[in-house]
Amino acid sequence: MKTLANIVVGFVALSHFGIMVLEMFFWDHALGRRIFQMSEEVSAASATLAANQGLYNGFLAVGLVWGLISGRRDLKLFFLGCVVAAGIFGGLTAKPSILLTQGLPALVGLVLVWMTQRPSRAEVD
Repeated sequence: MKTLANIVVGFVALSHFGIMVLEMFFWDHALGRRIFQMSEEVSAASATLAANQGLYNGFLAVGLVWGLISGRRDLKLFFLGCVVAAGIFGGLTAKPSILLTQGLPALVGLVLVWMTQRPSRAEVD
């Protein structure tokens, strides 16, 4: 079960790295417009905001990778919680599908990490 938890955490990290790349580098290109379903006008007008948002998604990905590499449960739980919160907010304010594409995988990972991994000694002290 711990392996499954880490696989889900890795998937969430990889998806946020992908989102970062799309938002920072392809937002105002045909690929970004197709994926995010926007017109050229909308993508051009919001490219700077999207790049900023992409950077934050990159931070989430790096935090999750940090948790995986270090094996620290607290890091995984914190960054998965951030992704769940972002998924809820995005689902309520932007597109409801964000709840499923961003929030649900992170929630599954959060539950799996919570259930399968005991706190490390550093977390207890």
